[in-house]
Amino acid sequence: MIRLYPEQLGTQLQKSLHPCYLLLGNDQLLLQESEDSIQVKAQTFQFTEHFRVRLEDITDWDTIFSLSQTLSIFANRQTLLLILPENGLTTTIEDKLAILTSLLHQDLLLILRGKKLTRAQEKSLWFKALSNNNAVLVDCTTPEPAQLPYWVKNRAKNMQLSLDNAACQLLCYCYEGNLTALVQALERLKLIYPDSILTLPLVEEAVNDTSRFAPFHWINAVLAGNSKRASHILQQLRLEAREPVILLRDIQREIFLLLTLKRHIGHTPARILFDQHQIWQNRRPLLIQALQRLSVQQLYQAIVLMLKIELMIKQDYSDHVWADINALAQLLCSNTLLPVAIIDV
Repeated sequence: MIRLYPEQLGTQLQKSLHPCYLLLGNDQLLLQESEDSIQVKAQTFQFTEHFRVRLEDITDWDTIFSLSQTLSIFANRQTLLLILPENGLTTTIEDKLAILTSLLHQDLLLILRGKKLTRAQEKSLWFKALSNNNAVLVDCTTPEPAQLPYWVKNRAKNMQLSLDNAACQLLCYCYEGNLTALVQALERLKLIYPDSILTLPLVEEAVNDTSRFAPFHWINAVLAGNSKRASHILQQLRLEAREPVILLRDIQREIFLLLTLKRHIGHTPARILFDQHQIWQNRRPLLIQALQRLSVQQLYQAIVLMLKIELMIKQDYSDHVWADINALAQLLCSNTLLPVAIIDV
């Protein structure tokens, strides 16, 4: 299976049109743009009939399978877009997909669109069949903060925009997690300053902070000790009317996990501890940073502050709750750089 990012899809489509495309990720802009690019290319190959089905357990699969029958010489070539369920694939759907993959032919272009698959799903029969059938997987996940500046600069370049580093950083700050608004901002800047180099002062006049975050972004910023980013994310979560008690529960789990790891890290290898607690590989570097930075005393102080916040939420909820949650985050972001030996993760 060929794996690409959306910005690489155009180059691949210029070379050939593959029999199946999997558009997987959480970013609606990247998903829609990738779908549109494939459909436009398909038109040039005389795929003129288009079918779109949202998969459910009650889906009429007989109709879908009927599209997989080899067409007569006078029939139109067809594209079949299947939208995968938001809550994951059921066994029934996976079994039907396995049958469908065995029925594909040159006059049917299959497009699957949905969230990123789990490792177990990538080992399923239908996915393996597509892997062996020259399919293309397009990763439509919203770029992480470290990759976002490259994405913005590449997008600006494709729009014939010249963007300096400071302006690029401001766009990333204001529109992280919201690529649709980011692209709209670039289009607006192109209209206002068609022949100018976009500098920080020019961009400042034209942007609004519409970045979007989930609670796990805040948790990750706190674990990494990035106090400025943690404050920014918390402010956006507050504007989105997120429940503070949910944030409190999320950070509480991390604090108790850090305390547990602290108690055993001196005589048990970190790798074994992480395996015992079923900690994903991509989260381990963040936890290592927090373990090296925070003392047991700081973690106990955080627990005391959490108790105060919880009582405030339950007894006399007010906007001061958000200030205290921010204070909790700043406490956990404080940098003491403790000498903790962590190896073999």
